Amino acid sequence: MTNNRPSPVGIMRLINGYWATGILAAAATHKVFTHLENGAETATELAERAGIAERGAQTLLDGLVSVGLAELHEGHYRNTPEAATYLVEDTPVSLAPFARLKLTHTGALTDLAEVVRVGGPVKDVVVEVANNPHWEGIVTAIAAQSVPAATIAAEVLGLADAGEISILDVGGGSGIYSGIWLEANPAARATQLDWEPINEIARRLLTERGVGDRFTTLAGDFHTTDFGTAQYDIAVYSHIAHQEGPESNVEVFTRLRQALKPGGTLVVNDYVVDDDRGGPQFPLLFASEMLLKTRQGSTWRRSDYREWLIKAGFEDVSFHTAEPGTLVVAK
Repeated sequence: MTNNRPSPVGIMRLINGYWATGILAAAATHKVFTHLENGAETATELAERAGIAERGAQTLLDGLVSVGLAELHEGHYRNTPEAATYLVEDTPVSLAPFARLKLTHTGALTDLAEVVRVGGPVKDVVVEVANNPHWEGIVTAIAAQSVPAATIAAEVLGLADAGEISILDVGGGSGIYSGIWLEANPAARATQLDWEPINEIARRLLTERGVGDRFTTLAGDFHTTDFGTAQYDIAVYSHIAHQEGPESNVEVFTRLRQALKPGGTLVVNDYVVDDDRGGPQFPLLFASEMLLKTRQGSTWRRSDYREWLIKAGFEDVSFHTAEPGTLVVAK
């Protein structure tokens, strides 16, 4: 008798998905990807360089092969292209610190079933507060995520040839957009609005990049701080709209439109879903994190952004791929 039932392997992989998070975070903790990139090709070599047990090294290598982050060729291991690009330590786009950070968040998932039932967080939302003692680790860990998008945005906007322009980065965190854009345009100046403990981190990082003399900060909460009127050529609002509700986003976009000079441009970077909510994959999955951690946030549709930006006074709205996110450019 023929068994037409589909294989349970895919579901089993999802049920045990936390293994992938743990393996990736453990490998990042012991700089496995860096050691592989520097020539460690066996469990014995990896164990010696990383200072871990050989049994542990072999287990990590097995796991990394399983999740597609390491390749095995005739007994020798090496990074996949993705791992070599994004998980080797101390590169501008390294996501290794973010992998370590996310492992500490996995415990919150035990609340998700109840969060789904009630439609929002069941514990106090403490991430979005100025005195969070973990800002140093969080801000620097997530900065690398924005490097590709900020680089693409610089190309889309033609920043290198834009001359003496002024930039406003709302909730800029590490200052990664300002850093990349000021490097691309030596005549540009940037202002970041964020809480002072975060601004302090950004000033240090941009000084290290050699552009600190063209970077200033404003301390405050973007919900209540005045952005000014007709002061900036470009404004950026990166990975904030997903934590806000529709009314808040329209209100902020309206004030950003007022802060821009005539003909100015707003750049929004976020995880944007298709209008029918059929994709892309990552933004759809990320919506659960917003349900878990925010009162009104979600991953919003392209049509939502277009509607909000038109209401705010923008006339031309376009979308540009910056995986896993989307750049929304409004003029």
